[in-house]
Amino acid sequence: MHDIITLPGLGGSGDTHWQTLWERTEPRLTRFQPASWDRPDLDDWEQALERAVARCARPPVLVAHSLACLLVAHWAARSASAIAGAFLVAVPDPDGDNFPAEAMAFKPVPDRALRFASLIIASTNDPYGTLDVTQRQARDWRSGLIVAGALGHINAASGLGDWPQGRALLEAFRAGLPR
Repeated sequence: MHDIITLPGLGGSGDTHWQTLWERTEPRLTRFQPASWDRPDLDDWEQALERAVARCARPPVLVAHSLACLLVAHWAARSASAIAGAFLVAVPDPDGDNFPAEAMAFKPVPDRALRFASLIIASTNDPYGTLDVTQRQARDWRSGLIVAGALGHINAASGLGDWPQGRALLEAFRAGLPR
């Protein structure tokens, strides 16, 4: 099986976020570690992701949330490192009203096809990105798209716990990747 790297968004994923809960129960998951979760620097985040990928024995699967989805697009445009696939949850709209000022370095987002398999999981009521924008992003990146329902930003505030639906979607995605 592939190694799995979790990539939290702005602020990191707290104790009740599904990424953190998954990490506690799945030893194959490792978290990338930038210098700051609260003051995201694109170059630093890209370097942290590159280091995490380099530690993997085989091409990993990336499990990104929110701002880290934009990181994956930037990193993919600059890095030649092999990735098995990317599971992208709650892609934010960098031009939206709620996009955080401290993340402006992640603009503009590359709009070309990702060079690996990818799947976007979206919510119908995400305050950080409309479904229309997410659909456009999926087309630009050549990503699959699953609309999981009204789950807010698909984070701890959404009350998902360890988000069994997301875990099942990730397992199905991974099962379809080349070994």
